[in-house]
Order: sequence, then C-alpha cells, then structure tokens
Amino acid sequence: MARIVITEFMDERAVAQLRAKHDVLYDPTLVDDAVRLRAESAGADVVIVRNRTQVRGELLAALATCRVVGRLGVGLDNIDVAACEARGVKVIPASGANALSVAEYVIASAMLLLRGAYQSTADVVAGHWPRNALSNGREIGGKTLGLVGFGSIGQLTAKLAQGMGMNVVAHDAMMDESNPAFARAGVLCVGLDELTARADVISLHVPLVASTRNLFDAKRIAAMKPGAVLINSARGGVVDEAALAAALKSGHLGGAALDVFDAEPMPAGGVFAGCPNLVLTPHIAGVSGESNERVSFMIAQRVLEELA
Repeated sequence: MARIVITEFMDERAVAQLRAKHDVLYDPTLVDDAVRLRAESAGADVVIVRNRTQVRGELLAALATCRVVGRLGVGLDNIDVAACEARGVKVIPASGANALSVAEYVIASAMLLLRGAYQSTADVVAGHWPRNALSNGREIGGKTLGLVGFGSIGQLTAKLAQGMGMNVVAHDAMMDESNPAFARAGVLCVGLDELTARADVISLHVPLVASTRNLFDAKRIAAMKPGAVLINSARGGVVDEAALAAALKSGHLGGAALDVFDAEPMPAGGVFAGCPNLVLTPHIAGVSGESNERVSFMIAQRVLEELA
C-alpha cells in the first residue's frame, strides 16, 4: 500500500478511488501550510498537486520516497520537471482533460467583451434605459481570432470559434505552416506580427518561459488593432500588466480578460484599478465541474497504473 498526499482540491470520488487501494491524505488546505506540507509529503510515494503547490526547492528536497507527482492540470511551471526526473520522480499532467473548459472560457470572454452589453443590470434595475449607449456592441461572427500557441487547447478553441463564424489564424513557435494540425483545423498559420496586426481577438495559449515573458509588452499591444480584445488564460507574465492597463485606459484596446497574473493572488489595487472593459478571474479558466471530474479521474487512474 502506497502513501498518497493530495495538497489541493480534487474530485472526492476520484480521491475515494485512490483511497480504496492506498493510504491517502487529502487536505485541500495543505498547500497553505508550508511546514506541514513538507512534513506530510516526506514519506509520500505520490504527491498530487494543482498549480499553487511549488514542487521545487525545499519541498522537492523533502520528497525522499516520492515516485510520482500528479498534476491536476496541464501547466508544469510550478514543478521543477528536470529536477524531478533527475531524482527518478515521474511527473504526470492531465493533458487535454481541461481543454474544453479553457476553450469555452475564451469564446465566452470574447463574446462578452465584443458585445459590451452585459454590465447594465444595475442601471436597468434602477429604472435607467442605456439602450443608445449599448447599441454599438460587436458581433463575434466574421471577426478574426488570433491564437498564440496552437496545441490541443488552441486547436479546440479554433473549432469552437469557427462554429461561431469566426475566421481563425494561429502562430506557434514550435510549429511551421507544414504542420498538419493547421490544415486539419482549417486554420491559417501566420507570423506573430501578422497575427497581432490582423486579429480582432487575440487569445494566448503558451507556457511561461524566457522567450514568452512579456511577449505582449507595450510595443506589441500598441501593434494590435484599435478596439481589439486580448485574452490570457495561459500564464501570468506573458502579458505586461502595466502596459495592458494603459492600453485599456487609453481606449486603444476594446477589452481584455485575464485569468492568470504575475502574482497570484493578485495584490489589492494595483495597475488594473479603474480599467474599463476588463474581466479578471482567479485562474479558473480550466476549472469547471466537468473538467475537475475529468482531470481528477485521469490523474487517479494514471497514478493507480504507476503504482500497480
């Protein structure tokens, strides 16, 4: 019987599946107690985390008996994968399990920001009738979506966007135009500068690495179409937050939706105070009831296979 420590929230039915065969500590608050986290994980054969648990440094050093790190999601920037592999620890992400949740988040955010008509409830309830002010919203059909990153989530987002009548272009630094994924999806492969200049909505789907930090800085944001919308459900740090706030306040951009930030949780106040046409969410684009179930059961099954 192996020892499994789960440090963040997981579908309880998937936890029960693990508990039926192994010794499981499930405590979604464990991530917030660094000392106890290290102590409880020290004798674990498996540690299962989401995005907040940092599997590196002191925690990684404490994992004396760990064989597997399960990631309830796909991004691995909170895990020192190379150091894990050097210690013989296998890292298992839930690849593809939350793709639909992220893709739907992108399309919903694009529709909300382009239309600009869904924050009038208080005015209408108060007896006001801002019909003229809200009559210039834009339809999503016929607009161009630019996807920066064309992996599984980008490809599914393209499919949903095309179903809404959008034209889709994409750029991926790891894929050239000969990659069959573009032809299969009916998506035009373009350079990043061309994508930036022609897209009405830009959605980011890249990891945070040296080459993508501040990829959308003040210069690139200024090169976006006037009135364009920027959506980041990938990783904080890919967008220069101060530059984005300035572009929203100046009116250059028509809106933005951010699900990820340089610092999470984001400090109170900061550069986004007073920004118009802005949607901020707490890193939940990939988290829905359905995706949590898919992610949790995928990782539970993969862990059980590794321990068999």
